[in-house]
Amino acid sequence: MLLIEIFTDYILNRKSLKDYVEVRKTIKTRGEFNDASLIQAEENLQRLKHEDPEVYEGMYETLDAVYKRNAGLSIEYPLDFTRQILKMYTGSLTPRQVYEEYKRVLEHYHHDA
Repeated sequence: MLLIEIFTDYILNRKSLKDYVEVRKTIKTRGEFNDASLIQAEENLQRLKHEDPEVYEGMYETLDAVYKRNAGLSIEYPLDFTRQILKMYTGSLTPRQVYEEYKRVLEHYHHDA
């Protein structure tokens, strides 16, 4: 199984990214994110789940809708999702603003051509 497939499984099935960091150490392939970023993403997800479950569920619903649409490079979907999660709790954007920005991906996702 390729690293991106394992990563995708962890994202889609809401598995702990901290566990993914450990699994990834056994595979001799570089990933998109470093360990610290993945751990931060997991911490952001857990905080979001606790503090704003509506946005948490909405993020995953949007990801699911993106997959169902299948309008772009599917290996990018979990990467984009994680990038959005990493934006939360940093800077001036609230988690809800990040979520609203992420939902716009459904309006204009890039296409394979």
